[in-house]
Amino acid sequence: MAFLNSILKYSSNHKTPFEHWELNQPLTDAQVQEIVNADIANPKEHNLNYDGTRAIDGGEGKFREGISDGGKALKFRCFVTKENSNQFPNLVEFIKELQNPSTYKKVSEMINKDLSNSYVRVEVICDRKGFWLKPHCDIKEKLMSCLLFVNKHNEKEDLGTDFYDENLKLAKTVPYKDNYGYFFSSGPNTWHGMEKKEIVKERRCLQVNYVTFETDWKVNQN
Repeated sequence: MAFLNSILKYSSNHKTPFEHWELNQPLTDAQVQEIVNADIANPKEHNLNYDGTRAIDGGEGKFREGISDGGKALKFRCFVTKENSNQFPNLVEFIKELQNPSTYKKVSEMINKDLSNSYVRVEVICDRKGFWLKPHCDIKEKLMSCLLFVNKHNEKEDLGTDFYDENLKLAKTVPYKDNYGYFFSSGPNTWHGMEKKEIVKERRCLQVNYVTFETDWKVNQN
């Protein structure tokens, strides 16, 4: 239960520019290794350029209703599903932890949102040279937004997520440290992104959400 243990013992609460929590050591070594080993296509090799969105399809930067499948760039995204679960046995254990009432009830208490009928969505991310993310607020179907960093190539810590105030002024950067991350409850003033910075090799992360739309991983009721 590394994720819950991190919340209980190694998390810190921050109020500005919006409430969020930073987490230390939320993943096991085996889970980290699966993120490192995941085979994720490079958009540059397919004549696709990063456009400031995660989906590479021009999402709007507002608290919005959105498409849940990642749009045109679905084939460049690596969601952990029951279909590919044999490739990610340790990340499946991570998902099971998030499905566990002891975990989601604690998160629910912290973010003040009911997660009892939600679904877990987990995506392995590998951002390459040229990636950037314009300031945006997540789709409202994401009840909890979380990004966990895996930095095995000594990339600069400023490659973490940038948080902005309501005037879109850069307020802080969550450091891109190995096995470190953050979570918050998405809302209309939770502006975040990543300024254009140099990625030398790659920026690996695990994106974790509790969502309202259906995935393969519904939370357990008891």
